[in-house]
This record gives sequence, C-alpha cells and structure tokens, in this order.
Amino acid sequence: MTDAKAATTAEAPGTSAVARPRLTTSAMIASFADPGQETTAAPFGHALAKLAEQDPRIVGLTADLGKYTDMHIFAQAHPDRFFQMGMAEQLLFGAAAGMAETGLVPFASTYSVFAARRAYDFIALDIAEPNLNVNVVGGLPGLTTGYGPSHQATEDIAIFRGLPNMTIVDPCDAVDLEQAVPQLAAHEGPTYLRLLRGKVPRVLHQYDYRFQLGKAQVVRPGSDVVFVSSGLMTMRALQAAEALAEHHLDVAVVHAPTTKPFDAATVLAELDTPRLAFTLENHTVVGGLFETVASALVRAGSTRKVHPVALPDEFLSAGALPTLHDRYGLSTDAIVATVLAQNE
Repeated sequence: MTDAKAATTAEAPGTSAVARPRLTTSAMIASFADPGQETTAAPFGHALAKLAEQDPRIVGLTADLGKYTDMHIFAQAHPDRFFQMGMAEQLLFGAAAGMAETGLVPFASTYSVFAARRAYDFIALDIAEPNLNVNVVGGLPGLTTGYGPSHQATEDIAIFRGLPNMTIVDPCDAVDLEQAVPQLAAHEGPTYLRLLRGKVPRVLHQYDYRFQLGKAQVVRPGSDVVFVSSGLMTMRALQAAEALAEHHLDVAVVHAPTTKPFDAATVLAELDTPRLAFTLENHTVVGGLFETVASALVRAGSTRKVHPVALPDEFLSAGALPTLHDRYGLSTDAIVATVLAQNE
C-alpha cells in the first residue's frame, strides 16, 4: 500500500491549462492535524518503547501492520520482544492471549476493523472471558481514513462495548496516548485503544489535564453550551468552542476518553444544567458515546435532552478526509453550524 499524494485535476481538451487543487489525504498515515498545528510523531510507539525499558513484561505484536500502527518504533527498540504474526488477526490475538497467560503484557496492533470484525470471537473467548491483560491496539478508528467501509471502523466501540471485562479508550491526541499507555499496561483486564498514529496533534497540554483511566474531565468551562466528547472530536470541540465565542456562546468541553467503564458521575454533573448539550464522537451514532451518555441519563432518571454529533448509521464514502469530515459533520465548521442551528 502506498500513501495518497497531493494531486491536481487535469484539464479537459479545449480548456485552458489551469490546474485546480484537489483535496487529498494520506489514507494510511491518516493524519487529521491542521496545517501548522503542533504534533508529535508516533506517540504510541515511543510511549510503548519507553515503558518496555522499565517493564520487561511488555511485548509487542502486529498483524503485518507495524509501520501503519507505529508498532515499528517498538520493534526497532526491542526486537527480541516484538512478534510479527503476518496477515492473521485471529492468530495475533490467540498468541497474545497465550503470552498473557504466562505473565507477559502484550500490546497487539492491527486495524480496528480487523480486530472488531474479523477477530472478535478470539478476543471474546481467549482474552475477555478469562479477563487477561491483553491490550488491543486498533488503527484507523472511525473516520480517520478515506479508504471506505473496508477500513473505516465506524462501529468498533459499539462492538466492543457489549463485551464483558473490556475497557475502551478513545484518546484525543498525543498527550492522551503517551499518558494512557502505562495505565493500560497496569490495568488487570483487556483493553481496546483507538489508536491515533503518524503525526498526532498535541492539544491537551494547553489545559490543566492529565489522562486518568476511567475518568472524564472538564477541560474548558462554559456557561451557555456543554460538549461531551471523545477521541479526536475533543480537539474539534475545543476548536468549535473558540469559534462559537465569536457568536457570544460560552462553551464547556468535557473530555471522556474512557468509553467503558464510563465516568457517569462527572458527565451527568455537567449535563445537570440548562445549557444546550451535545455529544461529539468519531463513531456511528449507534452504540457509541451518545448512546452511552443517553443510557446514563435514563438510569439516573433524567429527561435531559442531548444532541448527537456523530457519524450516520450507514457505510461511509471513500475520499479525502477533509471532504469526508465536512460531509459527515465532524469538521469544526460543521459543528459550529450544528450548534447555531440548535440555538436559534
């Protein structure tokens, strides 16, 4: 596989030779960083390699996707503790389960679609049922690639949420990833990490924030609107909050990186106000953050209305990420428009 390159449209016969830029994206790098934004290269790979220097139990595995899940960083640093399993995702997780049974702490990486769809039964029965410390690392979660439904894991959280013992983490940025890796390794049961790879934005270091497994945090206060967000959508939520300030709307942002177990106490405390409320997620509207929040509200006896910003319940198109994020409502401009429409 090769990365998509920047291209221009060719002129038709008889037209002037004016090249027009065409939006493109690197499907495998899948970077969602904005031009000029501060980024860190391969934060997951470097964090795992650093942790392995302190903990000899850490091992890394991948299913022929080391380069595309940043596991190659770990492989270069610790070649004797890296295992290339080939294009065999069921074998990948079966082997990781066996390693965990011996006391090792495996991090096993592949694309999210292959973990959630192709290897689900192995993860369920070999890893989750015996509650083993295996960390499933899923690349290209949600709409972070333009390759279409075969690679867009838009329903991965919904699939894994129903799996007993499974902890699910949807990090916002490089800060989240760096701080999450050692906590995932220390967690006794299985985890699923929605990986952000390549040049990953650094956003949360600007706020008084530290990742805590199982906890949500208010990263930005606000009196008019409240966003509850996860994953890269927390970055978009913070950008939209700045833009909405120009419309005289003060927006709070609650980052909920752990979808399961869910920190209902923190989130419901922020929703128990008259502010206009939204959930923002890089996942289908079915079975993800929105429905997690809605369930928590119902269990608490609340009739609070929350508006979802999420992907539709359909197979998505292929194309350039900027185009797709606009089309499906994940871009900053789209979020702003959604809030303003509800605020009318």
